[in-house]
Amino acid sequence: MQANSRAFFLLIALVSFGLVGYALYLQHAKGYEPCPLCVMQRFAFVAIGFFCLLAAAAQNTRSLWQGLGMLSGVAGIAVAGYHVSLLLNPKASCGIDPLENWVNALPTARVLPQLFRSDGLCTAPLPPVLGLSIPAWSLIWLVLLTGTLVVGLIRREKNYR
Repeated sequence: MQANSRAFFLLIALVSFGLVGYALYLQHAKGYEPCPLCVMQRFAFVAIGFFCLLAAAAQNTRSLWQGLGMLSGVAGIAVAGYHVSLLLNPKASCGIDPLENWVNALPTARVLPQLFRSDGLCTAPLPPVLGLSIPAWSLIWLVLLTGTLVVGLIRREKNYR
């Protein structure tokens, strides 16, 4: 698959949206309430998928959409990395996460509360999935998706020279 093909971007979008779908499954079928950091990671996955759909549809502005997808991925990596470090070194908590009020005040939490409303604590221990915490899996997938976009951009630029 070529790094500048529609299929390349559609595959990345499909994986991103699929991961958000799995997060919704964990939330609604398994009862795992998302914390504010989880919701912010969902924003990153949705943004990567959205920008990859735009890159797949556009020919002339493909690099712009790919760059915005990479930027979304880097932001998601920062959030997921912080979340993993928070789980590895939990801080004292009074039971109220101050980030929750901010995330729930965003318009997306009112428009799509099933997807973007936060009700959990960031330090709440959830059962691992295949031996890793959910934030660790999120970090791995964000690194893979962002890395794929970066490699695709580099390969495409080499082909144009």
